[in-house]
Amino acid sequence: MAARSPRGFGQSGGVARAVERVGERWALLIVRDLLAGARRYSDLKAGLPRIPTNILSDRLKELQQSGVIRRVPTVRGGYELTALGRELEPVVLALERWGWAVPEEGAEGDVLTTDALGVTLRAAFRVEEAETLPATEYLIHVGDASVSVLVAGRVLDVLDVGPDALPQPQRRVDLPPPVDVVEFQLERDELGALLGDGMPHLDVLAGGPELVDRFRRTFRFDTIPGEEVAPAASAA
Repeated sequence: MAARSPRGFGQSGGVARAVERVGERWALLIVRDLLAGARRYSDLKAGLPRIPTNILSDRLKELQQSGVIRRVPTVRGGYELTALGRELEPVVLALERWGWAVPEEGAEGDVLTTDALGVTLRAAFRVEEAETLPATEYLIHVGDASVSVLVAGRVLDVLDVGPDALPQPQRRVDLPPPVDVVEFQLERDELGALLGDGMPHLDVLAGGPELVDRFRRTFRFDTIPGEEVAPAASAA
């Protein structure tokens, strides 16, 4: 069965056209995960454990019909973003930054995947700070998600590592290995404090505190000024 056509809003404008194509539930999370590279259907399902299989299939068909993603012949069952789809990257990163300013009410069973952690760090990356600091590799473990982040000036390279890393080959930017390496781990609910104004407990596995401070200068979310937003009331 073919995926349904996007529902029109009866609006003539770019925002309306964009939301018609990527505004359905789960669609932008699929785009988020594909920013890391080609993913198989099973990879996408594992990264979005609560999405029903029929909805995932529908969203993939809709995104293909909209020209946002395409099948990857070299990866069996794989999908990747098209050039049009990659134009959504700054939109996704802006939403990631905005989302961290929204009060969080974590739910039981919430997960942080490796792809989601990579997008969070890319959204928090401060180029103006990184340009003033030596090249550094950050090995970060947040819950079950692990990434290696290589920073050299304006260059940011995020690579999945750890037992949950995807099996398909991943490319790393062509840079010499940095001398400075720091590795640390923390709990998922402490990530916001690390990227904000707090200082959570970290288990530093390699490197010194000065490299942790360097990480906090390089990756940080600004506080959005304005009135405090109260968390949404839970349903009765």
